[in-house]
Amino acid sequence: MATGGSKPEEIGAAFGAKLLSDTFSCVAGKTAWLRGSLAHSHFGPMGKPATTDELSAAVTDFALRRDDIDELLATFVATFEGPFGLDETDFEALLWEQLQGLHDRDVCRFAQADFADPDPASDHFAFSIAGQAFFVVGMHAHSSRITRRFSHPTLVFNSHMQFERLRERGIYGRIRNAVRVREMALQGSINPNLSDFGERSEAVQYSGRATSPAWICPFRPRTDGLDREDAR
Repeated sequence: MATGGSKPEEIGAAFGAKLLSDTFSCVAGKTAWLRGSLAHSHFGPMGKPATTDELSAAVTDFALRRDDIDELLATFVATFEGPFGLDETDFEALLWEQLQGLHDRDVCRFAQADFADPDPASDHFAFSIAGQAFFVVGMHAHSSRITRRFSHPTLVFNSHMQFERLRERGIYGRIRNAVRVREMALQGSINPNLSDFGERSEAVQYSGRATSPAWICPFRPRTDGLDREDAR
């Protein structure tokens, strides 16, 4: 249960209100909410082992039934019961700690997504869950990006497969351009880390913090048998 007596369903409703507000620029997120294809779950403190166990089960279940929800715009949103008051650097560190914990559990059961490089320095890196590639969007109360601000620490999992389907239908470019126009109107700039898949590692975009060219992602892909044993 959230601070201030808020229940998970109230946090979900607040997140929906954020998506539909003028302070959120992603038209795909708004559409997913309106279509009922956005799945939300609320968890304990972000990064804690018990939270990671529950999050791993929930996001894996979502990945395996994603197409049954919606072929184009199914999205999984995880909100967390703190920690609150994080600055951008602290949130970024916690985001990667949480994703590392998910990855360590995932590699014991599933192979890496086919087209996604597990190396976060690669231009073709994407986060893999249940053999599927996801682009992860971090949100928190103190983000410098207005569209990324939300009361609770949040991770949004967007499917790369759905991005490809939107491209095939000629929709993806229109969505991307609409988002950038809205970001300019909202904040006067687009995120300086913004790039298309294959241009540079998408890892720099996950937390929403503007990073320097010297930034090194702390994520460690675990791909060999020894790492699998360590992750159990």
